[in-house]
Amino acid sequence: MNSDWTTGISGIVGGLTVAIFLAWAGSTYSVSFAGWPVFLLCGVFAYLVQWIVFVHAWVNQTELYYDLTGSITYIVMVLAAVALAGTSDPGALILAALIVVWALRLGPFLFKRTRAAGEDRRFRSLKTSFPMYLMTWTLQGTWVFVTASCALAAIVSPVAVPLGGLFWAGLGLWVFGFAVEVVADRQKTAFRADPANQSRFINTGLWAWSRHPNYFGEIVLWCGVALMAAPALSGWQYATLISPIFVVVLLTFISGVRLLERRADKAWGEDPEYQAYKRSTPALVLMPPRG
Repeated sequence: MNSDWTTGISGIVGGLTVAIFLAWAGSTYSVSFAGWPVFLLCGVFAYLVQWIVFVHAWVNQTELYYDLTGSITYIVMVLAAVALAGTSDPGALILAALIVVWALRLGPFLFKRTRAAGEDRRFRSLKTSFPMYLMTWTLQGTWVFVTASCALAAIVSPVAVPLGGLFWAGLGLWVFGFAVEVVADRQKTAFRADPANQSRFINTGLWAWSRHPNYFGEIVLWCGVALMAAPALSGWQYATLISPIFVVVLLTFISGVRLLERRADKAWGEDPEYQAYKRSTPALVLMPPRG
């Protein structure tokens, strides 16, 4: 067995193992539909969608619909959770709406960016290897299910989501994080659209306060979701609060920051201006530039 198969299978098994545990934990107090916990059905749906679209992606050797598929999965999954659970709880509906709004913004944004660039460089080697590419789509299923897990658990819980202090604090965090992510993405898009900036790095706007403000916003908004969902959880459902921790690990140690920092160091590592930017600007958390 070559290294691609070893790595691919290991990644798939690892992702599914985490999801299976959370599916059990989140289902312990989940309402049921046709005898099955709605929380579990949502997890199964998240993976089935990825594997179905993977077939098209593998046959056509394209990654164009990867990010868009992830966002659509979020939307359909939370709407299905609301419908199958038959909830009319205002707190649960707000949680579902926030995830839908976030996904409706992010999915098309990433899709247009990939289409404009002609490719997503992350997939150049991955999409030519069946086990590695299947692992990538499977891990997207894990990303969708784990990240949304605490919100899903609250939506399908028989306990109403309390509209108390934690809920409103969480909503405030979500609004702040969402705003930071949107503004940062728009600033970078406008920067890259200027031909004069094709070989330059962005260090203006929010990017003067953080080298990755969009990822900071992403982490903050999912922390907000966790705060809003937490009071409706019980017993093993609290395990789903791993959601924001998972987002932090994913964006800082697995993909996101780690990969982009490596790419930036390769492109501008010898540039004194970039070296000064790295010294004065935090990698993630928004803070005024250091002198």
